[in-house]
Amino acid sequence: MKKIFILLTAVLGVAFLSRAETINGIKAVVHDSVVTLQEVDNYTRDAAEMVSRRLRGAELEREVNRLRAENLEKRLENQLILQDFKTGGYNFPETLLQDAVDEEIRTGFGGREKLIKTLQARGMTYEKFRQQTRENIIVRALRGKNIAQEIIISPHKIETFYLANKDKFKVADEVKLRMIVLNVPSEADADSVRKRAEEIRGKIKEGAAFAEMATTYSQGRQRDQGGDWGWVQQYDVDGALVLRKELAEPAFTLKPGEMSEVLVIGNSAYLMLVEDKRPAHTKALNEVRDEVEHTLLTEERVRIEKQWIERLKKKTFIRYF
Repeated sequence: MKKIFILLTAVLGVAFLSRAETINGIKAVVHDSVVTLQEVDNYTRDAAEMVSRRLRGAELEREVNRLRAENLEKRLENQLILQDFKTGGYNFPETLLQDAVDEEIRTGFGGREKLIKTLQARGMTYEKFRQQTRENIIVRALRGKNIAQEIIISPHKIETFYLANKDKFKVADEVKLRMIVLNVPSEADADSVRKRAEEIRGKIKEGAAFAEMATTYSQGRQRDQGGDWGWVQQYDVDGALVLRKELAEPAFTLKPGEMSEVLVIGNSAYLMLVEDKRPAHTKALNEVRDEVEHTLLTEERVRIEKQWIERLKKKTFIRYF
């Protein structure tokens, strides 16, 4: 953790090398409000910590800079919306704010005592917390008001998108799979675990339900679902095997209703049952209609939001530093 903190400090500090480009840590001014360098860094820190676990060096620096630029725009947009609230003659009842603060304390912090400790750790005052809560409510309310919620996507648009993007709806060979997984604690335990798996397989061959055996004996994540993995594709969208090779080969060789031999792979022993199979195909429009509609709704809301933000920018003084 200490190394991660030092790494993040170094990366987030890169921008400070160009301090001459900022005025007293200010990144942008929106009318009479400012977006500070510290504010942007605070909103970036958690995401930067996450990417630091998988990236290093120049690649990490580029990604953190991208996150910082993204968060700067988000903070700027919020200030634009708050400025629109100030000039739009809107009213914000104090009782609404207090109710929201109380709810946040109860659900987000579990009580006022924990809230105060958390705020102290963040270097934030209670009044600042109230102010942020108020601003968050305003931003959500005006986004809801200005970004139409009842957007209608016509059947023609859905069909046109589907026909133009059929490749997105291709599905590789699939099997409807159930699996029993037994842990193999050590190499010395492999034989005993295999023997137990063979006994379970024997019970299934004698008529015991695979799902029942999975619920009773499996140590896999799908135990409570009777070992049900649902429909599993052979390859993902990038052409990589979805299951590890040692499982994929037998799974896609089995016929519907057939059960695999006991497979001991690494730290686990596996039994697989293929309940059904489907060959590679392109999903029909009626299978993906809801998915396509959701995609088009999201795109339309993004378009409307961009137009709204651009209108706010045109009527508000903005300066970057």
